[in-house]
Amino acid sequence: MKNAIIPGLIIGVLSGIWLFIMRLMHIPFNSPQVSPIEFVSVLIPLVGLYYGVKNYAFNEMHGKMNFLEGLIHSFKILIVAGIFVVFVGIVYINYIDSKSVNWADFSARIFAALLIGVLSSLAVSLLLMHRHEVEESETDD
Repeated sequence: MKNAIIPGLIIGVLSGIWLFIMRLMHIPFNSPQVSPIEFVSVLIPLVGLYYGVKNYAFNEMHGKMNFLEGLIHSFKILIVAGIFVVFVGIVYINYIDSKSVNWADFSARIFAALLIGVLSSLAVSLLLMHRHEVEESETDD
């Protein structure tokens, strides 16, 4: 779990900063339409998971990580990031922007972030897994 904390905190901090960037850009949370600039936030978990799982695969697993190991490590990273983002969100809603943001709007954004995180985990785990059967069939020829 210790190798998931730093990438999780990086994703969490960047996502927390993104909340404040959205506020500075006057993008409301309570709008039913998603602003096109909000799609940039998809890169935060995607890039963070990629580097976190890549570091785990090559430093801890010595390049021999299977899909399930990558997926489990991705979820560990996302749990750390999620805890941090929810904490930042609580502070944001209660002390910074309590008039225009409510819990329902924030919860909808967090649920969307969860879906993006799960899809990113699947993609990163597929991309970085070690393919044993491909290498074995090439050496048999």
